[in-house]
Amino acid sequence: MSSFASIIAAKLNIRITQVESVISLLEEAATIPFIARYRKDKTGGLDEVQIQQIQDEAKLLKEFSERKTFIEKTISEQGKLTEDLQKKLDAATTITELEDIYLPYKPKRKTKAQTARENGLEPLALLILEQTNIAVVAEAEKYFTDKITTVDEALQGARDIISELVNENAEVRAKLRKLFEDTALLQSKVLADKETEGIKYKDYFDFSEPIYKIPSHRILAVLRGFLEGFLRMNILPLEETALETLEAIYINGMSESGDQIKKAIKDAYRRLLQPSLESEFRSALKQKADEEAITVFAENLRQLLLSSPLGSKRILALDPGYRTGCKVVCLDEKGTLQKTSLIYIHEANRLYDSEYKIKELVKEFNIEVFAIGDGTAGRETEQFIKKMDLKLPIFLVNEDGASIYSASEIAREEFPDEDITIRGAVSIGRRLMDPLAELVKIDPKSIGVGQYQHDVNQFRLKERLDQTVISCVNNVGVNLNTASKHLLSYVSGIGPGLAENIVKHRAEIGKFTDRSQLLKVPRLGAKAFEQCAGFCRIQQGNNPLDQSAVHPEAYVLVAQMAKDLGVELKSLIANESALKNIDVKKYTSEAFGELTIKDILKELKKPGLDPRSELEQFEYANIYKIEEVTVGMILPGMVTNITRFGAFVDIGVKQDGLVHVSEISHNYITDPSEVLKLNDKVQVKVMEVDIARKRIALSIKQTQEGPARTARPNRPMTQNTKPSVPPNKEADLADLSVNDALALLKKKFGK
Repeated sequence: MSSFASIIAAKLNIRITQVESVISLLEEAATIPFIARYRKDKTGGLDEVQIQQIQDEAKLLKEFSERKTFIEKTISEQGKLTEDLQKKLDAATTITELEDIYLPYKPKRKTKAQTARENGLEPLALLILEQTNIAVVAEAEKYFTDKITTVDEALQGARDIISELVNENAEVRAKLRKLFEDTALLQSKVLADKETEGIKYKDYFDFSEPIYKIPSHRILAVLRGFLEGFLRMNILPLEETALETLEAIYINGMSESGDQIKKAIKDAYRRLLQPSLESEFRSALKQKADEEAITVFAENLRQLLLSSPLGSKRILALDPGYRTGCKVVCLDEKGTLQKTSLIYIHEANRLYDSEYKIKELVKEFNIEVFAIGDGTAGRETEQFIKKMDLKLPIFLVNEDGASIYSASEIAREEFPDEDITIRGAVSIGRRLMDPLAELVKIDPKSIGVGQYQHDVNQFRLKERLDQTVISCVNNVGVNLNTASKHLLSYVSGIGPGLAENIVKHRAEIGKFTDRSQLLKVPRLGAKAFEQCAGFCRIQQGNNPLDQSAVHPEAYVLVAQMAKDLGVELKSLIANESALKNIDVKKYTSEAFGELTIKDILKELKKPGLDPRSELEQFEYANIYKIEEVTVGMILPGMVTNITRFGAFVDIGVKQDGLVHVSEISHNYITDPSEVLKLNDKVQVKVMEVDIARKRIALSIKQTQEGPARTARPNRPMTQNTKPSVPPNKEADLADLSVNDALALLKKKFGK
């Protein structure tokens, strides 16, 4: 892969030496988190995103190289690899260019052109293409056989050959591809008799938008409607323009031969080129939309995984419910299940008993915090606990995916004797303690922060989400003595097998007291230790550096620093005044460059610092259902999902509201993530409430003072409203389109 370094460096605008170093480290089985954290001097300080880009580009170039080699071999075996053809293959820079060159030599099923050639009509086709002054009919008569008995049959066969030649011409395909890129429209229409059944796609019943600017969510919406059998879709430029482009390549002037070529060109475009390019562009648009949707999902997931942890507290967690009651669990500081119970807060005759149980549990287990699932009956349960006035913090916890965990093999293994509902309550409590440690047990697709995740490429989605989880886990680090095997499996260099071995070894020795003990774990060798050691922390171990992100390979260096300053190693840690006196250049060597030493000093100032922010308590307004929400209300809310078209905000009722991208900021933005993050606390104004469809439209910017700007004449100062959206956190993007904009204008300027 190192041969690709110059190409990758030029594309990513970084130095060739940086690319070569990254590729070399990857080939040595180094992980991206390890390279980004502990090999900065070799890479010139490249971050995880850049290293990932290098890996992705190298993979694409490897695939390109392998495909080129295959094509050269195939054409060579046919005896058709000329010097000119080799030059064309060498000049190709994309898989698409390679495939265009390869197309005439590609083995294919029997075509009309092949049949015509078998009938001896190729010379006639080539003669017509020369466009000399010939009598076409007379020439065609010369090719009569027992299979070709009429002029029409002869000319049709010749045109079939010409059509195939036009289709397989790399120059033709390149020019038409450019025409598609610049002018093609994605169009959709509702299929006959599908209007009622496919009503959720009503905005796409008669839809058209240039492919160069259509956003990903509309691509995915149209594709879903197409695949579900409600919409007909096509991608094409004006046929007249396409035919003119082709004729400019082939037609020399007015002649009988030219007329035949025009017919062949039209056939080539309609039968071969247009369907082929439409399929190509449909795939390209799908891939583009997939990547954007996956990127949104991955960024949301990152923010969710890095949500603020409460830390080690004794928690009473409740999984709310109506008819079946509220499941109650008590957890100690380590998240160990201590007690389970069941209360009924929606039955008047059981309220006293429920209050008594809660008070007794709080007293018995010295509870410090309440964690309440934010799903069905969550706000009512919060109200019940508040009325008891126990003077303890109360947190509503996002429970998306908790039910998935409850029924999983992981949960059954952790709590084989507990009911599925109890497992869910435990998950809610642990998620408050440490969201990252608990959420890694759940398939990321089930966490509820995605956009059309079931429609995108599932392999690519899993790849990106796994990369995100790995990045987050290693960014935070893990406590070697408390981390579950599921959390450990995401640590650089470990994986599921070694994670299980680590947990078993921990159980045998009681606890780890030194990072070097990892080398005694079965099958954990020197390479795995190198990759994982810096991300595994030991609190109150034998070596004070084990609680930090300083890698064991640098322990000797840090010890030398302490010796030179005349202090004990333990006294150097978090001693900012002493650390300021260290001269970075004095300790710079081939093994430890300036970037590495600066990282070490930064870590020594605040060893093991959790990069996540502290958890802040949040309270919703005193409303509990959508019927209590009215237009004009100003409410506190929390961002629960971010898409390209807006952000979903929980205001304390069952349905999340949508803040359309145009209602987020007074400044122009194209992406909500420019100003918002998951779990942000915001003030919102209610713009529209549709109780029947359970939809709420919100505005952030209308709760804020706008920036100073020049007044615009004739602009009505009316309330701006946005289209309502489905209540689920993964929006039905079919409801958001250009037609929505027309509806907005009506609402904004009056009907």
